[in-house]
Amino acid sequence: MTLPVALYIVPTPIGNLADLTPRAQQVLAEVTLIACEDTRHSGKLLSHFGITTRTVALHDHNERAKAQWFIEKLAAGEAVALISDAGTPLISDPGYHLVSQVREAGFNVSPLPGACAAITALSASGLPSDRFSFEGFLPAKEKGRIDKLTELREDPRTLIFYESPHRIVPSLASLEQVFGSERQMVMARELTKTFETFLTGTISEVRAIVESDANQQKGEIVLMCHGFVSQDDDEFPPKSLETLQLLCGELPLKKASAITAEIFGLKKNALYKYGLEQGW
Repeated sequence: MTLPVALYIVPTPIGNLADLTPRAQQVLAEVTLIACEDTRHSGKLLSHFGITTRTVALHDHNERAKAQWFIEKLAAGEAVALISDAGTPLISDPGYHLVSQVREAGFNVSPLPGACAAITALSASGLPSDRFSFEGFLPAKEKGRIDKLTELREDPRTLIFYESPHRIVPSLASLEQVFGSERQMVMARELTKTFETFLTGTISEVRAIVESDANQQKGEIVLMCHGFVSQDDDEFPPKSLETLQLLCGELPLKKASAITAEIFGLKKNALYKYGLEQGW
């Protein structure tokens, strides 16, 4: 069977090699070329399945320039596949510029369904999945990270981030600083692999576990945070009201409201109004 000329977007396993679908195997075996992030990394996967198709590197540093070369191959009647090191191409991986230019040149782009760490993690998280926002990797520097999280602080959707092992501890610290210690979250690690782990709790609870266990600072990581809940739509968490009342015994209501809001990721004005109504 000869594949129609097109750029095929082929997801690859995020850990378990058995997750490469039969259709993906067929496409990768029958195309003329495979564009991949790292030819050595992908070579191991292809070798495992006995696929001998020629591979060509396509990564962040050469994608814009290399796209035209692939378009010329398509124009010559060759079918091309695009894969990344793991998961679905373009999702925090190279491929956007290639797909955009191939479509602009008038060639078909045919996507295959398959593995994606963000969706795999969300499906098992227990967090709301009717509305969510995938935000990719957080900025590496603290200021950029804080600025980005501040933009998202009152987003009502479940928020999904990727994170690397060497940045997981500072990123959790930034999440707690901006979202508050009591925001619910789930951290998924090493999905589909032997040491697959889900940590569930408040941001402060998950952070404490990760900081105390070096094993939780290894592997591929997905962070998921519950979306912001407006106090107009939901009651204050009981712990937040207990904290506010205790602080009011030592501090003015305005100061107590500001501290409680910081701890629990709430609106200080709403807490202040509540305290006034209670006569605190």
